Amino acid sequence: MWAEKETNGLIKEVLPPGSVDASTRLIFANALYFKGAWNEAFDASKTKDHDFHLINGSSVKVPFMTSKKKQAVSAYDGFKVLGLPYKQGNDKRRFSMYFFLPDAKDGLPALVEKVSSESGFLERHLPYQPVEVGEFRIPRFKISFGLKASEVLKRLGLVLPFSGEGGLTEMVDSPQGRDLYVSNIFHKSFIEVNEEGTEAAAATSAVIALRSLRIPQTIDFVADHPFLFLIRENATGVVLFIGHVLNPLEN
Repeated sequence: MWAEKETNGLIKEVLPPGSVDASTRLIFANALYFKGAWNEAFDASKTKDHDFHLINGSSVKVPFMTSKKKQAVSAYDGFKVLGLPYKQGNDKRRFSMYFFLPDAKDGLPALVEKVSSESGFLERHLPYQPVEVGEFRIPRFKISFGLKASEVLKRLGLVLPFSGEGGLTEMVDSPQGRDLYVSNIFHKSFIEVNEEGTEAAAATSAVIALRSLRIPQTIDFVADHPFLFLIRENATGVVLFIGHVLNPLEN
């Protein structure tokens, strides 16, 4: 009930059945909810089905949104980046969704490797200047995802909280803290992108050269194959959500 309330009904529960038993003493919970309307909404009457090419070589028919308005798109060596701003609220925060689209239909793994391994990669590849677009299509998609994050964190080297050695004395102001340990960490997330905007929730220097020195009059951005996306608060640089779309029909 707590997760459902904190995520506006998008995530019903975080803890799977059986995850809490007689040995459970504490549950740490965290939730993040985001709902943003595009600064320029898409015209739903112009949304049409087109092929989305999967990594295995097949394709599926997917609703694609489109627009003839200028878009913040930049082209780099092997990929393009699109930035879609959200309407600003009453504070100074400025959110945008960014789409990292590899040129090659099977180029997502290599692009993800670049993003994760090169320091400052995201900051160096965010488009700001709107340009005229030629062919412009991005798919509607909805993704829900669950993960037993404890195993992932252990593989990354975070083992002490799970070991029981030293306990959680820094977090729990009680003599019992030395006997406590983290048994599991569960994470769930949800995101939907449509013509109006985005609804999302979660619980729990190299020199880059342009492909051409000549700036084209128009630039195409057709996200008809797997791509990376993220939601970023631009004033602070904080990334709220990041993920990839392999098949917009799978959720």
